[in-house]
Amino acid sequence: MSTRTPLQEAAQQALRSPTHQGTATSDEVLRGNPHVVVGVDGSPGSSAALRWAMTYAAQVGGTVEAIGTWELPMGAGSAYEWVASGSDGDSYASLTEKVLTDTVAAVTKALGTTLVADTRAVQGHPAEVLLRAAGHAQMLVVGSRGHGTMAGLILGSTSQRCVQHAPCPVVVVPE
Repeated sequence: MSTRTPLQEAAQQALRSPTHQGTATSDEVLRGNPHVVVGVDGSPGSSAALRWAMTYAAQVGGTVEAIGTWELPMGAGSAYEWVASGSDGDSYASLTEKVLTDTVAAVTKALGTTLVADTRAVQGHPAEVLLRAAGHAQMLVVGSRGHGTMAGLILGSTSQRCVQHAPCPVVVVPE
């Protein structure tokens, strides 16, 4: 008879699935106080990923770091540099922070948990930012698709890149 909760069993099964990449074993992820990084962009998929990450971390005594990203428009160069340094340029970061704060608050309330997720808004490509953050995490959690403009047929491009290149186990949560 297993002493793991259904959520822990699901996490372990997810770690053995084809979408799992990384060097840690499922037992290494399930013990201790794992640090879980989750990508949040305000999409239904990222909200599902945040719910999963927070539920998992609460079950195993871990911590959650919710990360949102923003980029300047394609082709941004010197013409946009003044925007990035001024109050108008801050709108990208402010919007990302608002999406993070609102999403974390909604998920925390829906779960009725006392777990507090740290939030961080970072300028950069979503996959690159999440992969850097995964370097200090025991697990990376992403939604199957987000707000990307060229979403993959099964996985979004960010999810797919994270699965292929993360230095830790990755859980891809469907909507």
